[in-house]
Amino acid sequence: MKSRKQDQVSRRGFLKAALAAGIAPQFVPSHVLGLGGTTSPSNKITLGILGAGSRGFQDMVNFLGLEDVRITTVCDVNQRNIEKARNRISEVYGSADVKAVSDFRELNADSSVDAILMALPVHWHSIPSLDAIAHGKHIFHEKPMALSFAEAKQVRNAVHKKGVVFQFGTQQRSELKFRWACELALNGRLGKLKEIQVAVPGGLQAETFPKQPLPDFVDWERWMGPAPATDFHEKKLTRPIHENMTNFSLGMISCWGIHHLDIAQWVTSQYAKGPSSVEGTGTFPESGSCDSILNWNVEFKYDQGPPITFVGPPKDGKHGLRFIGEEGSLFVTRGSLEADLDLQRDPQNKVGSMPIKLPVSTNHAGNFIEAIRNDTRAICDIETAIQSDVLCQMALIAVKQGRKLKWDSKKEHFKNDAGANALLEPREIRGNWRLPKV
Repeated sequence: MKSRKQDQVSRRGFLKAALAAGIAPQFVPSHVLGLGGTTSPSNKITLGILGAGSRGFQDMVNFLGLEDVRITTVCDVNQRNIEKARNRISEVYGSADVKAVSDFRELNADSSVDAILMALPVHWHSIPSLDAIAHGKHIFHEKPMALSFAEAKQVRNAVHKKGVVFQFGTQQRSELKFRWACELALNGRLGKLKEIQVAVPGGLQAETFPKQPLPDFVDWERWMGPAPATDFHEKKLTRPIHENMTNFSLGMISCWGIHHLDIAQWVTSQYAKGPSSVEGTGTFPESGSCDSILNWNVEFKYDQGPPITFVGPPKDGKHGLRFIGEEGSLFVTRGSLEADLDLQRDPQNKVGSMPIKLPVSTNHAGNFIEAIRNDTRAICDIETAIQSDVLCQMALIAVKQGRKLKWDSKKEHFKNDAGANALLEPREIRGNWRLPKV
């Protein structure tokens, strides 16, 4: 399934067409037809893994659990990641018959691949994603969207132009407790909603990492890619470190913020497309290799709907979301929902006690595959991704600018503020790398 606009005779329909033409064998085993609870090999969605590090490996394991998906290629510039991924694939499939490449362009150009899981470090999110979409690949795009809002909008334009399925890696939308919390808030079970409090872990401080010799298991030049050049140190390959380095990321205000801000936006989007203003304060490390924002306190205000208070880290150490209403409040985080009033009536909103119902997904990877098969929108489609991700961008810009900023949701820029709008634009790209035009 190269795109949602493919020909009538697809891989799914090939066997049916062959039977009708009388050219198929007289006996066709049921497992080949996809009967008996299995999916025909010709009817599986073929998936390429673009980035098999910590996040990519976790996502890959989720896709390995889907019977109608076949992972055919793993792409990474770190050979250790490739080896680990191939070993797990071998355990599940019974063989390591999977292609391994180090250049994302080779993966994206492979016509046998239907979809891409993109789970690279943040500084690499836009270029290979745009290239994949240009080749008509459906894309499961790990969060955050990009290092700049302008890059995220380019991805959005490409998704619309090519008509591919896009799923953002904000997996909490596929967890019951988060959906339930939002439905309770939207249906007045807390009374009129007064505020949404969002708390996530703060940034990381670290020593200045000394230069290490280049190893043979990773192509460091390719790993840095469009980011500013920096000396190699093996810790920089680890997610907690590179996500807290401004060469490669916006920091936890984005990498962690996107998780819970996305859930908050699930509620506020029912009132308005975006906030009307943002302001906040924060601090940054004075030394060390990790130089991204350490802590912050930001407030988003809306012309309609409750404000969002966004902090990192929380004083009590509990990250999650607190919905505060005039009659009660609730706190939701991964695996837990706490409330100060009885909310046990119709908890899964099955009998109509809460008329406002949000889209349902119980498996984020499965929802992506279902959207490809059914030509539908994934639960975290590109518009959802943009509306949630821009909150992270706005929060960091407000802290850096040190003043209240007014936001125009229709034009998607700050009102009368050239300095703040400049921070929405892409950073300078190193070397010969460019954002692909789609």
